[in-house]
Amino acid sequence: MPEQNDTTVLQTLNRGLQLLEAIAAGEGAATAKTLSRQMGIKIGTCYHLLRTLRTGEYVVRLAGGRYDVGPKAASLSRHLQRRSGPAVELAMILTRLHHRSQETSYMTGWYHGSLILQHFLLGPNTVLVPNLDVGCSGFMHARASCKAVLAFLPEETVTAMLEDKKSALTPRTITDWDGFLMDLAKARVRGYAMDVEEFADNVCCIAAPFFDGAGAPVGSFTISMPTDRFRQRGAWLATEVRDAASRATALIRSGQVALANPDLEPRRSARRSSHTIAS
Repeated sequence: MPEQNDTTVLQTLNRGLQLLEAIAAGEGAATAKTLSRQMGIKIGTCYHLLRTLRTGEYVVRLAGGRYDVGPKAASLSRHLQRRSGPAVELAMILTRLHHRSQETSYMTGWYHGSLILQHFLLGPNTVLVPNLDVGCSGFMHARASCKAVLAFLPEETVTAMLEDKKSALTPRTITDWDGFLMDLAKARVRGYAMDVEEFADNVCCIAAPFFDGAGAPVGSFTISMPTDRFRQRGAWLATEVRDAASRATALIRSGQVALANPDLEPRRSARRSSHTIAS
């Protein structure tokens, strides 16, 4: 009986967290009915979860029965961004890349063993990509930002992180393991990774890794664009992304940038790798 109760509690907690995520994504427009339909739960269950979240000030109820993120959830977000976000100097490099490329620009780094999207700046003619926001850590096999880092880790580390997590997001997603390793090898040789409509249709990305003083990959800079602009400007944009990564590597190795919350295990593994680092 205790095990059954524990399972019920965990399911309820999971639903509550999913509901909080849905409310955040709704940007103040979500109602109990829309949330109930979206999550596939009974309206009564939805109201119960909403009351619980309101009591803890994780959500607030607005006029018209709409719900939005509350002060406690906002506080959690600020703490996460402070701990996992990029150093100011690296954010400045990202801003420079954004201004030069005029494309949506991202920065990715380690956080407790996962590669997460730490910061991004939207381009003037951006193509919105669903499920890609600060804190995103999934679909590493289909994102150039992650492949750029994985390319400089030992194969056994990449295997442990990804071998059973390669679902097809588009017809161009690489799901074959040998094909994926070959793609990483190509990225390692040229010094940057590409995602050519692998994560989302009509969206291409170019990403270059940056390294710490021991030669381990600690993050990447990425730009995304529609496929037509990728074909027109891809070579020049790849140079810009690599330049940004080289600037970051130089700052880190000079001691001018202290990496927040470094994850030691992937970095230790990378030091044992025989890969040649292009930075």
